[in-house]
Amino acid sequence: MSISAASDSRDFALPDAMATLALGRRLGERLAPGDVVCLSGNLGAGKTTLARGAIEAWTGYPDEVPSPTYTLVQTYEGARGELWHVDLYRLKQPDDAWELGLEDAFASAACLIEWPERLEGQLPHDRLDVELKAEGEGRTAAMTAHGAWRSKLGSI
Repeated sequence: MSISAASDSRDFALPDAMATLALGRRLGERLAPGDVVCLSGNLGAGKTTLARGAIEAWTGYPDEVPSPTYTLVQTYEGARGELWHVDLYRLKQPDDAWELGLEDAFASAACLIEWPERLEGQLPHDRLDVELKAEGEGRTAAMTAHGAWRSKLGSI
């Protein structure tokens, strides 16, 4: 792991899927309603695996977590409220996301968003960007905090 001088970004080495899942759990333990986490990376980069760990930590139990590629949104209840897992890969236009109720989710639920670039700059200012990249057999996760996330990033 490395930390930038501004303390608003961190890089994590993830040697295998279990490490990606564990990072997701640490992230999920720290999520609160109103938090937005944007997960980007190529197909197979580990976005859904990281989301599964976060959802497990949010709900308090391991569960089958399907990728919301076809449904676009899956919601989960936990002790802290609702968590939305959103996959925008199939989104045709950025405005289509608002028809899903995403704006309300930003205000009242924790949100994990795969393929956030489909929103074309319409993301909340307060968010955590996580870019996953394949590195040989493993992955790296580059986390960049924006707004209120700057004070939270150190706890992950």
